[in-house]
Amino acid sequence: MKRSRADFRIYLITDRKIFEGDTDALLRGVEGALEGGVKAVQLREKDLETRTLLALAYRMRELTARYGARLFINDRADIAVAVSADGVHLGHTGIPVEAARKVCGEKMLIGRSTHSLEEARQAQEAGADFITFGPVFETPSKRPYGEPVGVKLLRDTTERISIPVFAIGGISREKVQEVTEAGASGIALISGILAAGDIKSGTENFVRTIP
Repeated sequence: MKRSRADFRIYLITDRKIFEGDTDALLRGVEGALEGGVKAVQLREKDLETRTLLALAYRMRELTARYGARLFINDRADIAVAVSADGVHLGHTGIPVEAARKVCGEKMLIGRSTHSLEEARQAQEAGADFITFGPVFETPSKRPYGEPVGVKLLRDTTERISIPVFAIGGISREKVQEVTEAGASGIALISGILAAGDIKSGTENFVRTIP
């Protein structure tokens, strides 16, 4: 595993639509994942207006802190600073890493979503602490980002950059070994955890699978 302040292996990304838009249900789901061993959560609710997102971010900060887990806010560096999150995660079309660093400072971690080796290199050169890379496999939530990149390109990318790479997109428990053997430092999940019938138990299964 590559040395980094991104000292987690499972990166949970939220999607309240799994819970029919119910933020209380989302928080309960995230708590189940935290109970199961998740140590990093990205609050990614892009369609919420600022005040509502801020209120949810404060609640998520309180929840993750209770379990000693890191909290990242998707794209909104201002909200990340406001709630004392551990970092910000920048989407492909989000603000540049350099701009986020000016807002967040050196202590906060900055993650970046990438979909190609070139994007991964650019993220590293710009100062990102880690990246997500994918979609590695077919998954409905990542169809807007194009065809799956596949395990070979994941391996090529992990061999050419030094920051941690979190594989994302269609990662089932059966595929964890394949992506970690390709050099992924960890996995990023949405429905793989939050759509499970028993979220805590499902998370524990993923935790046991990560080498």
